[in-house]
Amino acid sequence: MQFADVLEQLESTFYQQAIAKFKDADFTAAGFPSSQIPIEQFQSIQADEATHSVVLQAALKSFGETPITGCQFNFDSALTDVATMAATARVVETVGVAAYLGGATLITDPVLLTAAGSILTVEARHQTILNVLSSTGTAIPAAFDFAFTPSEVLALAAPFITGGCEIPIPANTPLAITNTGSVGPGTLLTFSASTINGTIPQESLFCQMLLGGEATSIPLPLSQCIVPDINGPVAIFITSDGQALVNNVRDRAQNKIVAGPTLAFIDTKPQMLGQLSRLIGTPGANGAQVSTSTRTISPAEASAIIENSGAAAPAATDAPVDGSESTPIVAPADGASDSTPIVAPPSNGAAAGSSPGPNAFVGKSADGKITVNGWKTS
Repeated sequence: MQFADVLEQLESTFYQQAIAKFKDADFTAAGFPSSQIPIEQFQSIQADEATHSVVLQAALKSFGETPITGCQFNFDSALTDVATMAATARVVETVGVAAYLGGATLITDPVLLTAAGSILTVEARHQTILNVLSSTGTAIPAAFDFAFTPSEVLALAAPFITGGCEIPIPANTPLAITNTGSVGPGTLLTFSASTINGTIPQESLFCQMLLGGEATSIPLPLSQCIVPDINGPVAIFITSDGQALVNNVRDRAQNKIVAGPTLAFIDTKPQMLGQLSRLIGTPGANGAQVSTSTRTISPAEASAIIENSGAAAPAATDAPVDGSESTPIVAPADGASDSTPIVAPPSNGAAAGSSPGPNAFVGKSADGKITVNGWKTS
């Protein structure tokens, strides 16, 4: 419970600093259609983590134990921008779930076990929200989660703890993935850890990929650590032999672990819910990103855009004018702010998504500030 409280302090401080640092414009620049969507979720999560810490400390004191306080945390590397912060938050919550799940083996009192379990379920809700906010993740990627021992948890948490307290638990050697860019099936992973970049021959090391719901890890030679066709969070360990690690904290061969775990999110099954919450953009011509952000425009603005494009306005009907499944919608005459932004198919009869004809509306106003969904940019 002392250890769990330190993790709750870490999580609460992380969200507190993130909320204080980033402004509305930072969230919209990261692809959120409204800053209110992530901010209200991060505030709610932060309040939960702070409450967990208060309750855990009160419980410890009632048992005559002293909470571990005074820990100092440094999240500079995780708070460089909103995208990095949101990705780190996803790691933090996945670690929280794995920590409480693994900690269940350390509690024998049914009342305390139930109390810890009630925190675990809330951490899992946090994890789901952050999977959704990532835009590329699966809200609930698997039917089961994996569990970590306290030493495994510290391999991920310790780099953020800079001093001020003593945690009487040895930490596994931290492990970092050194690949740049996104990681997915077919990616050859490379790593950095103090124990693998030195005296141990690389050819004798293995990477082990642990997934929720699988009985054992996927063992691969370190030099051939290629991500298979999987989806969701994966815990990666470096071990001294190729024997697969078991997916339970009681029987896992801790003496074979050289470094880790570290976490990677292999997002191969993005869901519409996530794409709606964070509109990153869709590939346009030559791979360019076409904005998918929206706002309602007035009839006067709509008329000006159409006049500038040299095309007539499509009529608002209940049936699509190009035979596609989309329905053209025009802005309301009263300029209501909660109406649907204009979406229309090409006026020259071309199929949706094809290149516009010479008289087709290209979707941007003369000053380039307004883009209407469904139209290509000029």
